[in-house]
Amino acid sequence: QVQLVESGGGLVQAGGSLRLSCAASGSIFSIDVMGWYRQAPGRQRELVATIISGSITNYADSVKGRFTISRLNAKNTVYLQMNSLKPEDTAVYYCNWRRLGYKESWGQGTQVTVSS
Repeated sequence: QVQLVESGGGLVQAGGSLRLSCAASGSIFSIDVMGWYRQAPGRQRELVATIISGSITNYADSVKGRFTISRLNAKNTVYLQMNSLKPEDTAVYYCNWRRLGYKESWGQGTQVTVSS
């Protein structure tokens, strides 16, 4: 079972930047899907971005052009660079791991708060 630990959240003003990190323990393969999701108060958890094989990425429309997901397989780490942050980006951000045939894993979450 892969375990995930997020870091890098915090409080930032609108227009600012943050970089989230997710460190994975266990064997991570390039074919595994790594992703970031977020959940704001009173709302359902939603996809932010995913990455496969280090280069195939997918983004929610709301973050395209502002967020960048990347992956360093050698360190079993996935990053989320968040630029031009908006108050509506405020949420708990969760790291996710998926591999076909296995139960997916979630991190404990890291809070991102964007003030206006």
